[in-house]
Amino acid sequence: MNPQSPDAAPDFDLRAYLLGTWAVERTLLDRSTGTRGTFTGVVRFTATDDDGGLRFREEGTVSWASVPGGPAGSAGAPFTGPASREYLLRPTGAPDTMDMFFPDGRPFHRMGFGARTSQDQHWCDPDTYRVSYTRTGPDEFRYEWDVTGPAKDQLLTSVLRRTADAAA
Repeated sequence: MNPQSPDAAPDFDLRAYLLGTWAVERTLLDRSTGTRGTFTGVVRFTATDDDGGLRFREEGTVSWASVPGGPAGSAGAPFTGPASREYLLRPTGAPDTMDMFFPDGRPFHRMGFGARTSQDQHWCDPDTYRVSYTRTGPDEFRYEWDVTGPAKDQLLTSVLRRTADAAA
């Protein structure tokens, strides 16, 4: 039995749960080199105007002990700098899942916390990205990207914790 399934029953409202601001801490591991890194920042889930969806905006700082796959001459150099990304989440017809899209409208993957909806994958030539979501409480969830293929062998683990957010 999946311990998260009671929290992600079909009547669980994923959109309502996500709405607001979350602190994010991510560990980065390039398994091919053993290089480790971190990302710390903020994720804001804000309502879209038209369809019951959400905008996902992540901003923060990424730090790598060395740049994996970096240009010649930089592969051994440490890197710290700003990083951000954006996605759109759209309703799926079930309140406990949402479909995530890149800003240009290309599909990315399905997000959910249920026993049958907590895992998905995305192929990004030439690698496969597998994601697993876990709701750990009313104000915390985790997700892990396991990236494998000829170009990448990485494990990216994120923990998001709800912050006090008067502007949600």
